[in-house]
Amino acid sequence: MGSAWGALGAARSPAAEAGGRPNVVIIYTDDQGTLDAGCYGSDDIHTPNIDALARRGVRFIQAYAHTVCCPSRSQLLTGRVPQRSGVTNWLSNNPLDENGRNMHVSEVTLAEVLRENGYRTGLAGKWHLGAKPGHQPLDQGFDEAYGHLGGFIDNFEHKFLHSNPRRPPFHDLYRNGKEIDETGRYFPDLVVREATRFIVENKDRPFFLYCAFNVPHYPEQSDPKFRGMYDSMPMPRRSYASMITTTDDRIGQVIRALDLWGLRDNTIVLFMSDNGHSTEDFHNWDLNYGAHGGGGNTGKWRGAKASLFEGGIRVPSILSLPGRIPEGETRDQAISNMDFFPTILALCGVERPGYEIDGKSLAPILSSADAPSQHRTFHWMWQDQWAVREGEWKLIGNGRDTTGLESRHAPRKEMGDLYLANLEDELPESVNHAESRPEIVARLQKMHTEWLRSVTP
Repeated sequence: MGSAWGALGAARSPAAEAGGRPNVVIIYTDDQGTLDAGCYGSDDIHTPNIDALARRGVRFIQAYAHTVCCPSRSQLLTGRVPQRSGVTNWLSNNPLDENGRNMHVSEVTLAEVLRENGYRTGLAGKWHLGAKPGHQPLDQGFDEAYGHLGGFIDNFEHKFLHSNPRRPPFHDLYRNGKEIDETGRYFPDLVVREATRFIVENKDRPFFLYCAFNVPHYPEQSDPKFRGMYDSMPMPRRSYASMITTTDDRIGQVIRALDLWGLRDNTIVLFMSDNGHSTEDFHNWDLNYGAHGGGGNTGKWRGAKASLFEGGIRVPSILSLPGRIPEGETRDQAISNMDFFPTILALCGVERPGYEIDGKSLAPILSSADAPSQHRTFHWMWQDQWAVREGEWKLIGNGRDTTGLESRHAPRKEMGDLYLANLEDELPESVNHAESRPEIVARLQKMHTEWLRSVTP
């Protein structure tokens, strides 16, 4: 480890002093937008548990994931851009999809590395990195897995609702690769049940829990006890806010399990969302479901899920390990969800793999608020959309604007083939500078072409 970790590791919890390696809990929410927590400035939404986590860790205010769930989860678990993993389009949702796409099983996940180093590994919640047998969680380093394989499910029927005339909604709930039936039970509560059980059963040895909540993703079936809290709020924020508070409540239940068993001071907790808030709506098989056009808060940022504007890729993120990393502090350096792969390994005292990792250790940033970002550039690509950021400039190719009506930006503006944005504009990404700054367009476009060539197998 570098010298930066020396300062971070000076004060260790009693459990760590006793020789125990830190546990790892990743809480990954689904479609929780850029500023959708109280500690990120949303004063109209109740998130006491996320806010408490921020007080016990470092809150990142310029954290990037990806624009939709598949590439985001691939990046998180492998520390590598999704192009290396074959995650360039929607992945399989159904084990019966013989021709469906799946993440390359040759990719090495954080679960695989930690398991090889003595950790018990478990998944509770959403997978969405390929449903075909041979590409499921147990094939990618998890000792046990409970949840759904595809992109989302109804929270009570546990069915995947996106469908076509040949395939109606299908049941999608599995334990260790075997389909199970818990119809009628609220899925976020089942995730908490399984996460808590895993924590208790493994409390005496190091463990890695990937707690991948399926909320606040549609269908927006929130806990009824939180709905009255937002009665005076207009739609679609009202429905979405209730889902956020439902999510926060379940996050709190998982963290309380760590507290109850005296594990919190020796557990790395990472909270992050997979992408921006959704503005989607659907009508399939006489079912209406979706995000009611979008209720997320992006502040001055434009965009939402499925867009490469900031509102689609900039997400809330908090890292906590009491006594070993700062508490109650904020970092504004630009980071990626890929950075948590090498950072967690370093905190666990596990040697990083020898192959190329795109994520960068956050040790310097965690040690000092004045350290520079570990990334000179950022690249994203999903289907034919792509973007490259260097400093204040971001070039988007073949972009889409999924901005919802709640934004101060005009929704779904025409973008053209190339859109050059300046993130320091008063209203960022609202002006296309491509025509006025052709030299920047040319440089960034060349950088994208070279990057794509280097990461494509």
